[in-house]
Amino acid sequence: MSFTTLGLSAELLRAVAEKGYSEPTPIQLQAIPVILEGRDVLGAAQTGTGKTAGFTLPLLQRLNVRPPFAQSSEGRRVIRALILVPTRELAAQVEESVTTYGKYLPLKSLVIFGGVNINPQISALRSGVDILVATPGRLLDHVRQKT
Repeated sequence: MSFTTLGLSAELLRAVAEKGYSEPTPIQLQAIPVILEGRDVLGAAQTGTGKTAGFTLPLLQRLNVRPPFAQSSEGRRVIRALILVPTRELAAQVEESVTTYGKYLPLKSLVIFGGVNINPQISALRSGVDILVATPGRLLDHVRQKT
């Protein structure tokens, strides 16, 4: 089985190949088709088995084939997907995967977490993003500030 049989776009397949992957892992084989169908998934696997790619690839695929339903009143992108993670380190790792796999797609992503200045995050949010990777505390900060 290869990534080409999973129904991913040429842009995603190119990014996966550039990353050096040719065969999906068991968690990816199980999760990707289900997520592409729009169904919910709860998956568990050991560290290093490709869980992040298992949800990131189909998320990128689904967002890319469906144009945004809405824009803000200022005409900017609105957040279409939220990836909520418990730690800064995991947020940075997930955002890196989103960026790596989505590099040939016209989607914008942003990572937000605490412990850093919130103002650059506010500016980036105001310019519009499709995918937001966030930790709970900083996400709540932005919600409270209506940013």
